[in-house]
Amino acid sequence: MAPIPFWLRDLAGAWVFYSVLPPWPWPRPMFSRIARFAPWIGLVIGVLAGILWMLLEQLGWPTASRVLVVLGFEAWITGGLHHDGVMDTADGLAAGEGRRLAAMEDSRVGASGVLAMLLALLLQGAALLTLAERAPQSQAMMLLPGWLVAASFWGRCAPLWALLRFSYLRDGGTAGFHRAQARGGWELLPAGLAVLLGLALALALPQARLILWSLPVGLGSSWWVASWLGRRLGGHTGDSYGACVVWTQALMLMLLALLPMPAPVGAA
Repeated sequence: MAPIPFWLRDLAGAWVFYSVLPPWPWPRPMFSRIARFAPWIGLVIGVLAGILWMLLEQLGWPTASRVLVVLGFEAWITGGLHHDGVMDTADGLAAGEGRRLAAMEDSRVGASGVLAMLLALLLQGAALLTLAERAPQSQAMMLLPGWLVAASFWGRCAPLWALLRFSYLRDGGTAGFHRAQARGGWELLPAGLAVLLGLALALALPQARLILWSLPVGLGSSWWVASWLGRRLGGHTGDSYGACVVWTQALMLMLLALLPMPAPVGAA
C-alpha cells in the first residue's frame, strides 16, 4: 500500500483545525504544516456561505437578513477561532507597549475587544448590503456568492504573509508551530495553485469574470492587514493571525463596495 502523502494529512489537519466540519474518515490528520492549507479551507467555507446566501435568496429572505445569517454562519463554522483573535488583538493594542502580550493572553475580553469585533462585523455587513444593491441585476446571483468565496480565501492568505514576514512573539504559544514548521515561500504554493485554478475557471465562464475584480483587492488587503498588524505589534501571535483573517475580509469587502462597479461582461 502506497504511503499517504504528508500534504494530504496536513490538509486533513487543516480541515479539523480551521473549521467545526466533521473530520475526514481518512487519512489520520497531521498538524505540522496546516497553515498553508488555510486558504483552501477558506474556499470551502466561502462556497458554503455562498450556497447559503443563494438558498436564502430563493426562499425570499430580505437582503439584510441574508447578510446577518451569513455572517453568523461564518463565525459558527470556524468555532469563533478568528473572531476571538480580533478581540484579543484589539485588547493588546489598547494595552500599550510592554503590556500587549499579557493583555492578549488574558481570557477576559475588554471594551476595546468588544468594540473591534462589533466594528468588523458592521463593516462586513454594510459592505455586503452595498454590494447586493449595486451588483448588476443579470449577474447578482453569481457575484455575491463569488465575492464571499474570494473574501474567505484572501482572509486566510493574510496569516501566511504574517508568518513569513514577521517573527512569532510568544514563546511557547499554541500557534507557534505554524511559524516553526514553515518552509519559506513554499507555504504559499497551495494558495497560488488555488488562484491559478480560479483564474482558469473565471476565464472559462464569462458570467464569472466580474469576480476577477476581487483578485487585486484581495491580494492587497491581505498583505496590508498582515503588515500593519505586524508593525504595530512588532510581530505576530496566534491571536493576530486570526485578526488578520477577519480584518482582511472586512477591508476587502469594503473596498469592493467603495470601488466603481465594473460593467457586466458583454455590456455595450
